[in-house]
Amino acid sequence: MRRSRPAWAALMLATTALLATTLPADAAPATATRTACPTGWGSQAKRHTASTTTPVKNIRTGRHACYDRMVVDIPGAAKGSLGYSVRYVDHLYQDGSGRLIPVGGGAVLEVRVTAPAYDPATGKPTYPARAGHPLPGIDLKGYRTFRDTRFAGSFEGDTQLGLGVRARLPFRVLRVTGHVIVDVAHNWSGAKVT
Repeated sequence: MRRSRPAWAALMLATTALLATTLPADAAPATATRTACPTGWGSQAKRHTASTTTPVKNIRTGRHACYDRMVVDIPGAAKGSLGYSVRYVDHLYQDGSGRLIPVGGGAVLEVRVTAPAYDPATGKPTYPARAGHPLPGIDLKGYRTFRDTRFAGSFEGDTQLGLGVRARLPFRVLRVTGHVIVDVAHNWSGAKVT
């Protein structure tokens, strides 16, 4: 004796077949591939007024799920003494000389940290970079947002950097003891693909 399928099972099979023909092949359930990233950073200039004579010792970068990160290391500097100015510019011009420093990418962030990249007592460099050249030891292969880094110089206690990014994207600036951190988001939507 042969059993017939219940009506609900037939309806379920028909619905599944209909959905399979109407959804694009690359569509995937939103909950399976997308998670939220921080939003609301904006792309307007950000600044904190403070300064230190503690010198910059290193600059490094890192890749994260939602953003690319640049960290300026100023060991021994208190959080309250760390000042910065970060903004999008059309071109990066070196302080003092006014020399144009080309920076690759679709947009350029000028990063200024109010800390020298030299020993104030001796004038000797504490960070081994040359004006107009990429930041030493940084390889941006595989980064989603960062495209280029340039050292503009250290003049009158300020260290000036150029950060080339894919496009004008939201960014934030954080201060923690001994570090100024610049995070640039991968996109405006706050979505990340995993």
